[in-house]
Amino acid sequence: MAASITYRLRLLFCLNKRRPEFTSWARLFCSSSPPSQFDRVGFIGLGNMGSRMAVNLIKAGYSVVVHDVNQDAMKKFSEQGILTKNSPLEVAEASDAVITMLPSSAHVMDVYTGPKGMLSSGNLLRSRLFIDSSTIDPQTSRNLSASISNSNLTGSGGQQISMLDAPVSGGVLSAETGSLTFMVGGSEEAYVSAKPLFLSMGKNIIYCGGPGNGATAKICNNLAMAVSMLGVSEAFALGQSLGIEATTLTNIFNSSSARSWSSDTYNPVPGVMDGVPASRDYDGGFATKLMAKDLNLAAVSAKQVGATSPMTFLAEEIFTQVCNEGHGTKDFSCVFRHYFSGKDQI
Repeated sequence: MAASITYRLRLLFCLNKRRPEFTSWARLFCSSSPPSQFDRVGFIGLGNMGSRMAVNLIKAGYSVVVHDVNQDAMKKFSEQGILTKNSPLEVAEASDAVITMLPSSAHVMDVYTGPKGMLSSGNLLRSRLFIDSSTIDPQTSRNLSASISNSNLTGSGGQQISMLDAPVSGGVLSAETGSLTFMVGGSEEAYVSAKPLFLSMGKNIIYCGGPGNGATAKICNNLAMAVSMLGVSEAFALGQSLGIEATTLTNIFNSSSARSWSSDTYNPVPGVMDGVPASRDYDGGFATKLMAKDLNLAAVSAKQVGATSPMTFLAEEIFTQVCNEGHGTKDFSCVFRHYFSGKDQI
């Protein structure tokens, strides 16, 4: 019945999309939406990434309810007619599934287990699926998933509540265009049920295995990305010091064995490539402080399992130093300029 009503509403708005009073809503409802068992989706965390992900869910036809500690962020949604709630618990009580996109493990734990957290209601919630897309340490993800599995909480219809850790890669631009990559950990059954939600916000959805494996995949991905950026930046800076231009080295790298995302897609040398943070004084993109945070997660995880990870600890040290020198809000590719003292391509 609910699906039928949603379809008729979508049809009504699409038929009236040429009328000015229907224009904004027509844009939301005319997008094709995949079949889903979750009609109302909660979203908690409306920062640069989360706000764009929530908008894509709305465009896909989902009824979305949002929460953020930042009242200005919530106001932007309420002004568009989107339901807002004052606490994570209220979101969970009003949603079939809830997605969280938060800055740190501490924020995630507060949203789930704090005084007004989603798990503080007792035994019954409307929500039957939690998806955490934050970048946090795998152990926190596993502990939280185990707590939910071992609790007496049940969702609507008496179902056991499931949890997925599903961090993303792609940055703000991919969040805006709905082309994120999701790395998903948790039960395969929950992953299959959530896939329509992921496809409304991303284009690459990769199942990584059990709880915490999504978080593991994310910190390993960012570790490799950080080390790659350091290697490319060091090579460019050395080349400049020895008299060869970065554009020449870029052409060589990208047609030989040194080719990488850091050289052919996200080049750190100002003046070599348009449309990347290096071309706009390293503004936008992935903040250095976030890279330092993710490297710390990798370093802590490496210590926990006794892994040999020298690059992890060196990369963490370098990016932390760049932050301490006042460049934490700049894109992490600024390491080329602010650590290796590289020069612009004239």
